[in-house]
Amino acid sequence: MERYLGLDVHAASSTLAVISASGKRLQTHVVETNGRALVEAVRLIPGRKHLVFEEGAQSAWLYEILKPHVDEVVVAGITKSRGQKDDRRDAYGLAEKLRTGTLDKRIFKAPRQFAMLRELARTHQMIGRDLVRAQARLKTLYRSRGIRTPGRGVYTKTHREQWQQQLPAAARTTAVRLYEQIDFLVALKAHAEQDLIRESRKHSIARLLETTPGLGPIRVARLLPIVVTPHRFRTRQQFWSYCGLGIVMRSSSDWVQTPDGRWIRAPVQQTRGLTRQHNHALKDLFKGAATTIVTQAPDDPLYHAYQRLTEAGTKPNLAKVTLARKVAATVLALWKKEEPYRPKPCTAPEIDRGA
Repeated sequence: MERYLGLDVHAASSTLAVISASGKRLQTHVVETNGRALVEAVRLIPGRKHLVFEEGAQSAWLYEILKPHVDEVVVAGITKSRGQKDDRRDAYGLAEKLRTGTLDKRIFKAPRQFAMLRELARTHQMIGRDLVRAQARLKTLYRSRGIRTPGRGVYTKTHREQWQQQLPAAARTTAVRLYEQIDFLVALKAHAEQDLIRESRKHSIARLLETTPGLGPIRVARLLPIVVTPHRFRTRQQFWSYCGLGIVMRSSSDWVQTPDGRWIRAPVQQTRGLTRQHNHALKDLFKGAATTIVTQAPDDPLYHAYQRLTEAGTKPNLAKVTLARKVAATVLALWKKEEPYRPKPCTAPEIDRGA
């Protein structure tokens, strides 16, 4: 007896809808959003239970507490709904999509693996964003008075008084407070990096992945809780697609009819681009690694491959995407084999025209 459960979750209440294997709507329950109430509501439903709910702030917690009580848990990517909408319809809609296999996107969850590292990485990322925001506010303050602030010199402690003297007296107090905020966030970020690296080094695979060109301790620490295991990806093409580095071909009106009635492919223009459904953090991570290789690793074979691409006429941004794909493929191979990176002469990778 198969039962498909859709859970529409909100801060105070959650709506649980149940349908049968034939698609018949059986029942709905409004449950308080707390662990004990949700577990009890799910356990009271008989049969083999397949549960689905949408990705959100509470999805990792829900996955952790409900997985032991059902036969399958699926976290669905959020999709835009059109037409009438309420909690009951949303819950039944999720259950029906799970039953028919028409969910647009499934989100991978492994909350118990790298749990501490995942939280530390999130903390480090939040502090980094706050620091960038504070720095942008400071530059905006100067620019609002017609003062140009090229580079990062405006942040250095040794020249702050000179910068502040250019401001009118009414704005100097604001600049002082922003500098204090930046100093505090810089120190806080340093502590967050120490915590992140310390936790990452508890996992033996971290040191192996750090041997990859362009990947330092911070990037590896962010990578581990996102990927969790390389065996999720059978091929490097699947990993590229997940990282936003997979190539997508697009065309339209592909067929034309000949005078004798046969249909043949038309010589239409095909466009190439990178897949849009991907993990944005991983894409930024691997493109950042490629930038590090280009700017800081002139002796690495991967940099030589990048040079050959640009000398052959490939645009630098496309060559950098190709380099990022190479780094991602290297990470996947090293993680699966559990071996450190060993540089070897590298031929120019296949040119990717879609960036």
